[in-house]
Amino acid sequence: MTMAVTAESVKALRERTGAGMMECKKALVDANGDIEVAAEAMRKSGLAKADKKAGRIAAEGVVAIDRSADGKAVALVEVNSETDFVAREKDFQAFAAAVAHAALEAKPADLDGLLAVRLPSGQTVEETRRALIARIGENISVRRFEVVTSDAPLATYVHGSRIGTVVVLEGGDEALGHDLAMHVAAINPRYLSAEDVPAEQVEKEREIIVAQAAADPKLQGKPKEVLVKASEGKLRKFLGEITLLGQPFVKDDKQVVGDVLKRANAKILRYVRYEVGAGIEKKQEDFAAEVMAQVRGA
Repeated sequence: MTMAVTAESVKALRERTGAGMMECKKALVDANGDIEVAAEAMRKSGLAKADKKAGRIAAEGVVAIDRSADGKAVALVEVNSETDFVAREKDFQAFAAAVAHAALEAKPADLDGLLAVRLPSGQTVEETRRALIARIGENISVRRFEVVTSDAPLATYVHGSRIGTVVVLEGGDEALGHDLAMHVAAINPRYLSAEDVPAEQVEKEREIIVAQAAADPKLQGKPKEVLVKASEGKLRKFLGEITLLGQPFVKDDKQVVGDVLKRANAKILRYVRYEVGAGIEKKQEDFAAEVMAQVRGA
């Protein structure tokens, strides 16, 4: 027996699936008005749509952060979309926030584990992601996450949902932690200290600087040990530029971060920085420069 396709049944299917009115109406017609059959067919169709869109580059999106009530754990996640327009969409942002909370609560071992976590809706993160793709029509991906836990205070900073940072600070105070988290967002250090820079990278840079010194007319013909000694200043400058402790502090470039910490009798144990689309082959705007300008303006 054919069941009637009513406005009420279309509305009910829309609320259940989140799909468009015409899609719901067509699914109900094909299912002879049976909502259960239509919903199942649309779920299958939604999964197929999600799979077709999986190859598209998703380099926009948001970085979401969630913090535990006791302040001893922080989760960062990057959730990507194809366009900035979708990244600003409230359902997309709600999904990113839910994923961050799921990561914080479940503390999964890897990304597959996070995608398998069930959200309050009863669906897993992966099922919710696919449903969102079917509704919005863009590829959406949960790219990465990290849960930072520590008995030491955790300072966080989010810049416009595009950059998120966490700094684990031993000593100091909340204001210093916040400033350091902002510094990490703005300057994007590659390493914490010079000791953390891989030896091969240091040696490669030393070779380049020594070669440049050898080409200097004032140093031509000098023994290699002289060239190496003359190059140490440039090497120290290079290491300072790429390490958090050696960088000029973003709020006072007359002193480096290491000196700021010494004065406060504090120590950075660890830091994490996420920036939307970092490393994805797509033109990126200079959000780090935007953060720096905003901090200095403040």
